[in-house]
Amino acid sequence: MERNLNEGYRGLAAWQKSMALVTEVYRATRSFPQDELYGLTSQLRCAAVSVPSNIAEGYGRNSRNEFRHFVGQVRGSQAEVETQIEIAQNLGYLQAKIACDLLAAAEEVGRILTGLRAWSEKSGNE
Repeated sequence: MERNLNEGYRGLAAWQKSMALVTEVYRATRSFPQDELYGLTSQLRCAAVSVPSNIAEGYGRNSRNEFRHFVGQVRGSQAEVETQIEIAQNLGYLQAKIACDLLAAAEEVGRILTGLRAWSEKSGNE
């Protein structure tokens, strides 16, 4: 997986897909109960926002080692998103179809992140 240096982090598929996931998470959580506003709604949104944000921050560090570190952190946030989607479904806050679609998108981001991490490791240290 290569970076398009002309596009910066915006050219990374991981950033693009995770931005789309954030949008869908926000749409899906609009219907969560009001008493979850500072609970699961906030946590799920925060974890989702963390994914593209940390990709951008890691890219902006201009160090392959730091980028690799941030991608590792992003994988943690991505796993949080998946877990919180399942919790929301278990509590009846998300319909099965919506939860399935969100999980599929989060899993796709995870696969891309795995490839991005492998690329950053293979490309050597800077």
